Amino acid sequence: QVQLVESGGGLVQPGGSLRLSCSVTGNIFSQYTIAWYRQIPGQQRELVASLIRGSITDYLDSVKGRFTISRDNANNILYLQMNNLTPEDTAVYYCNAHYSNDLVRPPIVLDFWGQGTQVTVSS
Repeated sequence: QVQLVESGGGLVQPGGSLRLSCSVTGNIFSQYTIAWYRQIPGQQRELVASLIRGSITDYLDSVKGRFTISRDNANNILYLQMNNLTPEDTAVYYCNAHYSNDLVRPPIVLDFWGQGTQVTVSS
């Protein structure tokens, strides 16, 4: 069982920075895609940044150049460094771990979520 615990959210002024952390149980970075999602009330959850098999990164267009996803292998922590924040970044941010294997029968698909951390960007 994979457990994810986020921290680091809070209130920040526009242009400010925050670093979110996701503590991950188990050494799963090399097997899972680990990602940050966010959700605004009334809207669908959207993928913000992902770390694929521990090394390949991908970002939502609107956060490219401002957000950086990274990992601490020794402590099993996933980070999201967020710079130059805008009010449009206000959301609950979730950590996700995804694993799939369609070479076996039945195929395996696993998804684990953290509880979320609120990020509010406001003056």
